Amino acid sequence: MYTVGVRETQNGNPGQVAVFDTTLRDGEQAAGTRLGSREKLTLARQLARLRVDVIEAGYPASSPEDYQAVELIAREIEGPTICALSRVVERDIVACGGALAKARRARIHTGIGASDIHIMGKFRDERYGRTLGEKKVTMIEMARGAVKLARTFVDDVEFYAEDSGRADPAYLFEMIEAAIDAGATVVNIPDTTGYTVPEQYGRLIRSLVENVPNIARAVISVHCHNDLGLAVSNSLSGIQNGARQVEGTVNGVGERAGNAALEEVVMALRTRRDYFAQYTNVDAREFARTSRMVSEMLGIAVPPNKAVVGGNAFSHSSGIHVDGFLKERLTYEIMQPADIGAAESRVVLTARTGRAGLRDRLDKLGYALSAQELDQTYQRFLVLADKKTEVFDEDLLTLFHDEIHGAPEGWSVDYLHIYSGTNAIPTATVRLKRAEETREAAALGDGPVDAVYKAIAAVTRTNARLVKYEVRAVTGGAGAMGEAVVHLEDNGRRVVGRGASTDVIEASAKAYADAINRFGLSEVTLPGMEPAAGG
Repeated sequence: MYTVGVRETQNGNPGQVAVFDTTLRDGEQAAGTRLGSREKLTLARQLARLRVDVIEAGYPASSPEDYQAVELIAREIEGPTICALSRVVERDIVACGGALAKARRARIHTGIGASDIHIMGKFRDERYGRTLGEKKVTMIEMARGAVKLARTFVDDVEFYAEDSGRADPAYLFEMIEAAIDAGATVVNIPDTTGYTVPEQYGRLIRSLVENVPNIARAVISVHCHNDLGLAVSNSLSGIQNGARQVEGTVNGVGERAGNAALEEVVMALRTRRDYFAQYTNVDAREFARTSRMVSEMLGIAVPPNKAVVGGNAFSHSSGIHVDGFLKERLTYEIMQPADIGAAESRVVLTARTGRAGLRDRLDKLGYALSAQELDQTYQRFLVLADKKTEVFDEDLLTLFHDEIHGAPEGWSVDYLHIYSGTNAIPTATVRLKRAEETREAAALGDGPVDAVYKAIAAVTRTNARLVKYEVRAVTGGAGAMGEAVVHLEDNGRRVVGRGASTDVIEASAKAYADAINRFGLSEVTLPGMEPAAGG
């Protein structure tokens, strides 16, 4: 790691990397997003709690609303430096100076294209020069003039050499040297199009340290985009090679594929400080809260598998992983949820979880099972888990009580078929089992549940009266577990039966059979109805 000759940080602390958050500016440029002044202020307050070093609040010259947002944040926010973006255009820089006038710490971020592609593509007019060489001379003079003008408003000026990743290195060195001579305190080396790869970008940062004579007078900053999915890797490579400021956004939001995700960069430096030997002053415990706010305000959902702040970042599902995690957290976690302010790690119950995960969850719910009970519960659990993406605690408790410990021995639903529709007469065929005995019956009803209940009554030969029937979803979503509750009455005695399934008709049938079992009435003939022959 090459760091000799570079100013470590703005305040000179060795090993510290300043964090420059551009969620409110570059992040808000993501397609389909827009933040108002009050929303930007709310997020700026949270970024201050996160303790980022710099908040890039916006681009004041772009619109009156953005000017007002920068002005509001500059006036209200204490702690971080408040930064505003500009082109190397006088009116842009003047707008930044006005918007930042009330800031306790202010920075103007100005710059121009450095690559041949940007120069020839954006400055075609011959007033900038007829040839590429002439235009390059003009770009440096414009850069120098912009930095000098910005210094008349603030003491802290950051210069960006846009598209540095594709620029001619020798020309980039010349431009950066001129910007520092003009008064730039920070020089930003953006990989604007996400074109570089980590080794290449790292070498570029190192080459600045080695070839720009006045580089020690400024902080090198890295600003990487994620077009090839390398923004975080490139940023870390830049830090390894001398950069002492990193720029990015919360959740990695931004134009096209986004920017470097700050939570990933910061947690990489923190988790692997043994390797990077760098640190930040960010309060990482605010990452979870900040991530949620950014997601909600920009309307951009965080993918479950997103590093650090995704919903599955501290979730374990497969049996091998769950067993190892429960024995020793470090086997499968290199960070703790508390490190980012998230809830505790969780075991996600799925068909792949295994007995160890199921036993641990039941233990936490207060149920200690014998080996035999665990095996029985696990088999029932697998049936349910095959129907659902995830089995929740409510599902598990319902399953536990309903199918394992709640009902006395007796009839169980072995087969169920329903025929029903708008112009059809509801018909149900059921087969119940009890020990070695199997019986079947079919019946018509006013609806599918009524038909099922009449068929079960025929099989079990009961004449109990249905007093109350309820059905509810135990959990949400398309694969929700449903629980049915029935109240039956016979000769003044009332019982309650329960049943659960992802199929509400099946849950209703199980609940009815459960209630009948609680009566112990299995041989009472229902008047006017003879049972069908059964196997």
